[in-house]
Amino acid sequence: MEKKLSYPKNKIKVLLVEGIHPDAAAMMEAEGFTVELIATGLDEDELIEKIKDVAILGIRSKTQVTRRVLDHAPRLLAIGAFCIGTNQIDLDECLNKGIAVFNAPYSNTRSVVELAIAEMILLMRNLPDKIMAMHQGKWQKSANSSNEIRNKALGIIGYGNIGAQLSILAEAVGLKVYYYDIEEKLALGNAVKCTTLRELLTVADIISLHVDGRPENKNMIGARQFAQMKDGVIFINLSRGHVVDVEALSENIKSGKVRGSAIDVFPREPKNNKEAFESPLKGLPNTMLTPHIGGSTLEAQVKIASFVPEMLMNFINRGNTSTSVNFPRLQLSQLEVGHRLIHIHRNEAGVLGKIDLCLAKHNINILGQHLKTNEKIGYVITDIDKKYSPAVLQELKDIEGSIRVRVLY
Repeated sequence: MEKKLSYPKNKIKVLLVEGIHPDAAAMMEAEGFTVELIATGLDEDELIEKIKDVAILGIRSKTQVTRRVLDHAPRLLAIGAFCIGTNQIDLDECLNKGIAVFNAPYSNTRSVVELAIAEMILLMRNLPDKIMAMHQGKWQKSANSSNEIRNKALGIIGYGNIGAQLSILAEAVGLKVYYYDIEEKLALGNAVKCTTLRELLTVADIISLHVDGRPENKNMIGARQFAQMKDGVIFINLSRGHVVDVEALSENIKSGKVRGSAIDVFPREPKNNKEAFESPLKGLPNTMLTPHIGGSTLEAQVKIASFVPEMLMNFINRGNTSTSVNFPRLQLSQLEVGHRLIHIHRNEAGVLGKIDLCLAKHNINILGQHLKTNEKIGYVITDIDKKYSPAVLQELKDIEGSIRVRVLY
């Protein structure tokens, strides 16, 4: 059997939901894939109905890819999260089914950081209330509750890609930067590392959250943490909705403990622009509520629409997993002569030997072979130099522990 590709590309179905930038669809259509774009998010039942024949799924932050969804996706090879977070995807079940997941960890970093800086300035000047008063015909010219951000202490919780870049820009505009992260992170510029969350909360005039969506971060900021903050603190959350107890935040805004707040993410968010938004934070003073748009700039969406499809196509066409968030990471060049076989299996002893025995049994010479494992799966790419029969593929699939076997070309 000789093949240039494992499967006709026009039969590889791609589903992109939640209004992903059309550049992504254009790239994948140019590659030969069949692409469907949906402007809104899908609930579990709607996604199950759409995903049956889909090989590549593209989502943003709202669409939940649950185990039940994955059970109805027998052809799914890869998922692209056109955003930073992947907590909306059951990554463990994806591993169990041999589905690689990719995201865009850097593409919208600048957009989120710019919004954070802008909100700090607006809230320190009490501008949300002043702007609203003007629209109501009230002229409130006063310097009361209005301050510069220069020389104020900014506490960054989460010093990853966004937190670190925020640190640099914040220092450039005159803020004194403190940060806290559960992992060891190198301080940039003159930023000061806090050894505990409490230490950061007690020193900061402005607090900005930039943590991921892991379950243990749920309600990491609640009544106890607000009590540890300075009176009159500015509080910003552009990370994940569930990391803040919004009822506790509401009470602390009403009491004046929090003098200003900007929230872009919520524990429950509408799945589309027609659904009503409800929150205990609505109508509170000096409070900015935005509809999860921290990374929603045209520049960021164009970058994401280029980056994620490229990672997905490299996986489909070459087997590359160098940027996957759940697979063992392998980077391979295009194979010019021969065929490339991919074997995904449970991380058990002896599987690689069984693969090689199968190929040797059929007198197949191995041109190159790559194996990477993580705690759950092994990922083997084998390049061979001769024709192969369908029996080889079936025998590879029959190896105990096999999850998925795929032929690229």
